[in-house]
Amino acid sequence: MKSATHPPGRYILAAIGGAAALALGLGYAWFARDVELATQRVRQVSRIAATACGPVEYAEMGTGPAVLLVHGAGGGFDQGMEFGAELARHGYRVIAMSRFGYLRTPLPEDATPEAQADAHACLLDALGIRRAAIAGVSAGAPSSLQFAIRHPERTSALALLVPLAYVPRESPPAPPSRLARFMYERAIRSDFLYWLALRVAPGLVVNTILATPPQVVARASTDERERVEALMEHILPLGLRQAGLLNDARVAQTLGPYPLEKISAPTLVISLADDLYGTFESARYTASQIRGARFIGYEHGGHVWVGHYSAVLHELASLLGSGKENPL
Repeated sequence: MKSATHPPGRYILAAIGGAAALALGLGYAWFARDVELATQRVRQVSRIAATACGPVEYAEMGTGPAVLLVHGAGGGFDQGMEFGAELARHGYRVIAMSRFGYLRTPLPEDATPEAQADAHACLLDALGIRRAAIAGVSAGAPSSLQFAIRHPERTSALALLVPLAYVPRESPPAPPSRLARFMYERAIRSDFLYWLALRVAPGLVVNTILATPPQVVARASTDERERVEALMEHILPLGLRQAGLLNDARVAQTLGPYPLEKISAPTLVISLADDLYGTFESARYTASQIRGARFIGYEHGGHVWVGHYSAVLHELASLLGSGKENPL
């Protein structure tokens, strides 16, 4: 009796299928572990303030004059804490909050920059702070501007870093590439797709999500490259930032001119010419409309000011009126 035989190709296909299934399983386990670690990271140090404007997540560090840090798209209080740690070490009380729809701050029905600015004031009330400097990064700029406009008596200084802001244009900006659209419309709506892009094509994430030319990062110091890597990693978990990201997209699409002439606080505006989100012109225009505002523009560094991190901190400290023996 002849034994049954099987074509060699069947074994090869079975082996390939088994290897693919194993790789997929291991990859998913890696992804699940990373998202769980990211979730634990953002739940360890923050608090919830019960304010007159609703619950607001925040964390704080340091003592001294108060500085409210307002994060950009894809952030949360954790993004502010990373940037504010150096300020806290040099004599400031740094309050980093999560804007509407980010992490544990819920998205209210009215999630406009004006309402968010009032929520900033409500958070300061809950913390017993009458007056503070406010620093808005990227998509944190609209509510920071509105805070300075709506609550001038409470604004000791205003800093806008690579701000999302209005600028009059003769023609609309060029549309993003297909790949960029995929990252904006698909990858940042999925923890897994974003995680996969981060692991397989980090340069793509730098170019699209961080809006920074990858070659700028490649030429940067080790410290700066590590900072960029941390920024990319700390966008996870996206699921806890999704509502805020979608709201930021709505704000960006409907952004109009603000009465900037009403701002009386000392103001600093910083942007970079190669910021791929195109904030340079809007930053320069915004500074030109605020009485006495100082504009600083760098040629290279992208949206996350690679190579200028220390300089930006120095300029911010100068605005805050540090005047200490050991300035930043």
